[in-house]
Amino acid sequence: MTGARPTASRVIVALDTTDLGRAAAWAEATAPHVGLFKLGLEFFLAHGAAGVRAIAGRPIFLDLKLHDIPNTVAGGVRAVLPMNPRMLTVHAAGGPAMVEAARRAAEEAGRDRPIILAVTVLTSLDQAALAATGVVGSPADQVLRLGRLARAAGADGLVCSPHEVALLREALGPDTTLVVPGIRPSGSAAGDQARIMTPADAVAAGADWIVVGRPITGAADPGAAAAEIAAVAR
Repeated sequence: MTGARPTASRVIVALDTTDLGRAAAWAEATAPHVGLFKLGLEFFLAHGAAGVRAIAGRPIFLDLKLHDIPNTVAGGVRAVLPMNPRMLTVHAAGGPAMVEAARRAAEEAGRDRPIILAVTVLTSLDQAALAATGVVGSPADQVLRLGRLARAAGADGLVCSPHEVALLREALGPDTTLVVPGIRPSGSAAGDQARIMTPADAVAAGADWIVVGRPITGAADPGAAAAEIAAVAR
C-alpha cells in the first residue's frame, strides 16, 4: 500500500451531511472529477456502516479521527476494515503507541489495507486557540512535532492545513502522503476554517490530495464546481 494517487484527480470531496440521499447525489454528480469521497463523523454517526455501503462502488476516505487508548483504536480500525476505506484518520496527539496500534490493525487487511493518516492540528485552530489548550508555540511548530511523531510510529501520511504543507514536505520528504483540508477557491467564504489556501496554491506547496467540502457541495452545480477545482489542482 502506498500513498500514490490512484486517479488523475487530487480532489477529495467531503460529503458532510446526515442526509443519505443528498450525499449519494453529490457523489454521483462529482464522481467524474474527484478521486475520493470523504465520509466524516457527521455522516458516520447518522448512518454507520450501512451508510458507507450505500455510497457503493465509490473510493472512500473514512475520516473518523480516532483518538483513544491504543487497544481501543486498534479495535476501531478492525471494525471498519470490512468497509474497505482507502484512507482512515487517527489523531497524532493520541501518541506513538496509538498510531502504531492503528497501523498494525490496518495491516491485518493485507495489501488492500487503508492508509493511516494522522491528523496534526485541525484547520479550525489558530495560535490563540492552541494556546487555550495549553500548547506552547505556533501551529506550525505543533504540526511538525506531531507529524514527525506520527510518521515515526508508522502513519503513512498526515492531514494538515495548507499553511504547513511546504514545511512538512521539506522535513519529511516525498514519501509522506499529505492530505490537506482548509481549501477555498478564490472568493469563497472561509467559514469555520482559520488556515486556508486556494487549490492551486496548496498543490504548488506540495499537497498530494486536497479536501473540498462546501465550495463543491454548496454550489448550484456541484459537478461543475468539482470539475473547475480539479482543473486547477493538477
